[in-house]
Amino acid sequence: MAELDTDVADGEGGRVASGKVSLAALTALGIGSMIGGGIFGLPQQMADAAAPGPLIIGWLITGAGMLMLAFVYQRLAINLPEINAGVYGYARAGFGNLVGFSSAWGYWLSAWIGNVGYLVLLMASLGVFLPGFGNGNTALAIGIASVVMWMYHALILRGIREAAIINAIVTVGKVLPLIVFVLIGLFAFKLDIFTHDFWGAGVGTGFGAVVAQVKNMMLVTVWVFIGVEGASVFSERARTRADIGRATILGFLSVLALLLAVNILSYGIVPRSELAKLGDPSLAGVLEAAVGPWGAKFIALGLIVSLVGALLSWFLMLAEIMRVPAQEGLMPSFLGRENAKAVPVNALWLTMGLVQLFLIWTYFNASTYTRLIHLASALILLPYLLSALFQVLVAVRDRSRGGHFDLVVGVLGSAYGLWLLYAAGLVYLLYTAIFYLLGLPFYIWARREQEAKVFNTAEWGLVVLFAVMSVYAVYGLATGALSL
Repeated sequence: MAELDTDVADGEGGRVASGKVSLAALTALGIGSMIGGGIFGLPQQMADAAAPGPLIIGWLITGAGMLMLAFVYQRLAINLPEINAGVYGYARAGFGNLVGFSSAWGYWLSAWIGNVGYLVLLMASLGVFLPGFGNGNTALAIGIASVVMWMYHALILRGIREAAIINAIVTVGKVLPLIVFVLIGLFAFKLDIFTHDFWGAGVGTGFGAVVAQVKNMMLVTVWVFIGVEGASVFSERARTRADIGRATILGFLSVLALLLAVNILSYGIVPRSELAKLGDPSLAGVLEAAVGPWGAKFIALGLIVSLVGALLSWFLMLAEIMRVPAQEGLMPSFLGRENAKAVPVNALWLTMGLVQLFLIWTYFNASTYTRLIHLASALILLPYLLSALFQVLVAVRDRSRGGHFDLVVGVLGSAYGLWLLYAAGLVYLLYTAIFYLLGLPFYIWARREQEAKVFNTAEWGLVVLFAVMSVYAVYGLATGALSL
């Protein structure tokens, strides 16, 4: 981070440093991390999962659930300003060292695996304008994606605050094409197209069929909202702790409005059966149907700008989520070391190295993007649930702070987190156990550096659970009984 300038008053009785990250930059980090590639592929992914009726029900559940999670991060930031790094800090404070480590580890895995998906989609978007990029995983595409990734690396090494300011500028550029789509969509929307086969008669119209469709769309909705906690990850670098809560709610409401408008308008422009067959980015196909061929190129260009900003937001958070646990003794200490600009340089190198390896892996695998985002979504479910459960604990322990509101937020956020685990399904949860188990050597390394006891009795139980789930997942993968 840049050297701090003179302090200025924060307006709330405290002092802030002008070198810290501002409210506008924090809000942009949240919006920038939520608006990436997901919204541009939303029409096809949702049409493949649900008819308009179940879609609306699913969005009501998602909107309410994610609003509760947004309030969780807002309330915790205000009530417990001493806890840093959001999803990691809350899990550790509520449930102990190993759970805190696992939350940070799962979040980190989810973020960099998602960034691999973003890079693949970015290259596929360039393919609209340039030959040789295919679906984003040709040799040329992987080479260009690698160059882009290391350019981000060089930028972030110059300082967190400087990169955050650039991200705020890019966020404005990525939102404008979506607003243009919404304005055009309002005129192109046809009610008869939207209401045709409203409940998805092809799979039945009973309650069970509706629930199944709602369940099918849940991992996609989680993916497009990942990043709602973005401001809390930078809690230690915010000008004031109150800014974290404000940025979380402002970012969430802005993105929710855009997601609802884009998704619902798409169903009224292109019939669902045709939406489900569109290629990525499917929003381009929708706008092309509304205004002609230029619409597809306009959206592709907007997606490129959006992905450029989203990748910067997530690379920033990736380094930060490793830094704090490393400095607190739950990750190997080398991951917490910072350069002269206060950037956790070793954590950044490790992250970029893994992204590079997975990029090369995508060259040999088709249909990579959808599988990557589903896996990334599943990995982040545990950190979200742990944050909501911690909110319940805080509300029960000290009702004088937030009263009944904090308790209701925590309970509803936890219920939504449990629903997401159910919606993800057993297969994805089993596969995520493998990734959590693979992180344990880092935890053991860190605990031995601290000359501390590695696992207590309860933590040994968690280790055994991860191991059993992983063995079953590997067995299922080897025999073909389980597949993504």
